[in-house]
Amino acid sequence: MMQIELLNEQGQATAKYDAPETVFGRAYNEDLVHQVVVAFQANARQGTRAQKDREQVKHSTKKPFKQKGTGRARAGMTSSPLWRGGGRIFPNMPDENFSHKINKKMYRAGMASILSQLAREGRLAVVDSLTVDSPKTKPLAARFKAMNLQSVLVIADQVDENLYLASRNLVNILVVEPRYADPVSLVHYRKVLVTKAAMDQLKEMFA
Repeated sequence: MMQIELLNEQGQATAKYDAPETVFGRAYNEDLVHQVVVAFQANARQGTRAQKDREQVKHSTKKPFKQKGTGRARAGMTSSPLWRGGGRIFPNMPDENFSHKINKKMYRAGMASILSQLAREGRLAVVDSLTVDSPKTKPLAARFKAMNLQSVLVIADQVDENLYLASRNLVNILVVEPRYADPVSLVHYRKVLVTKAAMDQLKEMFA
């Protein structure tokens, strides 16, 4: 079993939480983690950029100068990609596909590798639960400040409306459910807090 710190309301480690080696005790596979992170970022891209080819550029079809006698290279129209303001040879199109294929088994292994490395570095901790009574940001911000947490990803078993509204305006703090935990966020935030109930879900997802 992997020993992970169990924090109290003040952010102090009061006990140890026994986590399975299959999810939180794997060796760090840098190549696999890199592939998982790049695939996640690539699959989040949208094909919203567009450029014009020589057919779509607004131009005149008149020959810019006569064919012979000028000493210049012959030219037929100003929409040529060789000309300033002309069309692109291989333009970016809106239907461009940026997605990367990654197998489910590889994704699970990559996520387990990240979680294991976070546990070894002491950046992963467990809390009993995380609930708020009202959708107010100030009490939740004070709670994280008391725990001495400035950059934290919270993985809660259930994010209700109060918790979502209270946390959405906090800078460098993200609260998500286990199914929405992504490799980029796990790597980005300095500390990762996981509730006990969410730990059970992570075991099922990545074991």
